[in-house]
This record gives sequence, structure tokens and C-alpha cells, in this order.
Amino acid sequence: MERYAFGIDVGGTTVKMGFFSDRGELLEKWEIPTDTSDHGANIIPDIASAVEEKLAEKQLGKEDVIGVGIGVPGPVDAKGCVRQCVNLGWGTFQLEEAVEKAVGLPCRAGNDANVATLGEMYKGCAREYRQLVMLTLGTGVGGGIIIDGKILPGSCGAAGEVGHMPMNVHETAVCGCGRKGCLEQYVSANGIARVTALALRETEEETVLRKLEKITAKDIFDAAKAGDAFALRMVDKLGKTLGMACARIATVIDPEAFVFGGGVSRAGSILTEVIEKYYNEYAFKTGAKFLLAELGNDAGIYGSVKMILDQE
Repeated sequence: MERYAFGIDVGGTTVKMGFFSDRGELLEKWEIPTDTSDHGANIIPDIASAVEEKLAEKQLGKEDVIGVGIGVPGPVDAKGCVRQCVNLGWGTFQLEEAVEKAVGLPCRAGNDANVATLGEMYKGCAREYRQLVMLTLGTGVGGGIIIDGKILPGSCGAAGEVGHMPMNVHETAVCGCGRKGCLEQYVSANGIARVTALALRETEEETVLRKLEKITAKDIFDAAKAGDAFALRMVDKLGKTLGMACARIATVIDPEAFVFGGGVSRAGSILTEVIEKYYNEYAFKTGAKFLLAELGNDAGIYGSVKMILDQE
């Protein structure tokens, strides 16, 4: 008899819900608003109601469901304890127990970036690999680590926070985390634009970017693809920074593949090729693959359901 499972990805604005077969096939997906009022007290009850409604709609009972996997925007340790989710208003508490009590089903929980990495391994670009690191290059920089096909959460759920790897001891600007010189300050979408704006002040070189009122990472990649020499150097500088960061990660993790997601990854092969070039220059051992994420916003629900299906 076929059974089912739920994969859930909790964001600051919406909760993405996925209803899956026990073979990992996505049967249906939808979203509900994330109610962050009252320190996020309504989020888990809202998820429980959404699960109940879907089961009633499908005329299924709890015995037909393996369980619920859930990814959240904060550190989650190996015991399912969340260590504060600022965007949700949550402090430290036992998340898996809370969900199991509310939903009446087994639960596995993880950090959203880690879970998205697991999703890419399960049904995305990294299906051939079991040792990988994912970097999500968006407004900030997140990351996840998979070892032997399993999420590496770390001692308190903070493993994979590669965006806050120290890269520059001479930096004077302050990162969002309060420190200086973090990787995020140079390779996030905002960081790429910041580095380029600073470089423009130091040269009078002609570039289409100088005509723009506010430069974005997309503008820089578009200009580079069109052959703009200044933009090409900025992309090369980005690749050097990321290539060095990946080489540092590889000395500890030794992954088969690096996966790049987030808005910046939409630049495509121009990004992965320049990262790989510098990785091969700096890495102790070369040969890792450089991949672009495929699942987009669905990576979290795929990774979440993978966690609970692995409990069978």
C-alpha cells in the first residue's frame, strides 16, 4: 500500500508545503502565509491545520503518512532542537517534538540551507553525488554540507554557514553578522555590487556599468557576457574569491561537488567556470564538480521530505 509524506520549508513570508508519495514523487505543492505575530506562536499550529486539511481532502488517515520533514531559517542540531530563528520570532526549543505533538506524525527538522542542499542531492543537480557542499548566493550567502548522503548539522546546527567564513583581515566595512571581512561581503548579490561600486571609484575606465544609477549583480554579469572589459574583471575577481573559499572548504570536507544556488547562480556557466578556474589554482586536491542548482524554490520541500523518508 502506498504511503505519503509532507515536506515543509518555512520562510519568513510563506511556508512552502509539499505532499509526496513514499517514492519521493511530488504530488502537490502549495503555500500558506507565515504568521510571525506573537513570536511565531501560530506557525506550527498553522502547519498542523494545513496537513489536516490536505489529509481530509485526500481522504487519508494518519496511518497513511510516514511523517513530516521541515526546514527552518535557523540552526537546528542533530536532536531536532532549533537554536533561534530570528525571522520567525522563535527562540530555542525542541522543534521536532513540537511539530510531532501538533501534527500527530513523526517529524525530522533541519536548517533550510542544509535541507535545500539535501534536496539538490535527492532530486536536483547533484543526484550522482553523496559528498557535496552548496553555496546559496543571494542577498546573503548560505550553505549546506552533505556527507555520505546525510546533512552535517554540526554541534549546534551551524555547520555550513560559509557566508561568514573570514576572508579579509583588512576589511573595514561591517558584515550583517557584526564582524568584518566575511565571504558574504564579497560574493552575495549585494557584495558583488558593493565591490564593483568601490572599483568604479578607483578608475576612469569606460564601462556600461558607469551609466547605471544603481548597479546590480545581474547588470555586472550581463555586461561581462556582452564583452565589457571592466565587468569581466569584476567577474574574474568574484571567481577568485569563491574559488579560494571553495578550496579552503575542500581541505576540510573534500566534497565530490560544489552546488551554487540563489539569485546570483542564474548567471549560469560564466559563474561556475571562473570559480573552477581559481579553485584548480588554489585547491590541495582538484577534481570537484561545479554545478548549478536545478530545483529553485522547491529544493527545500524535496530535502525536507528526504529527511523523513530516510527514517523508514
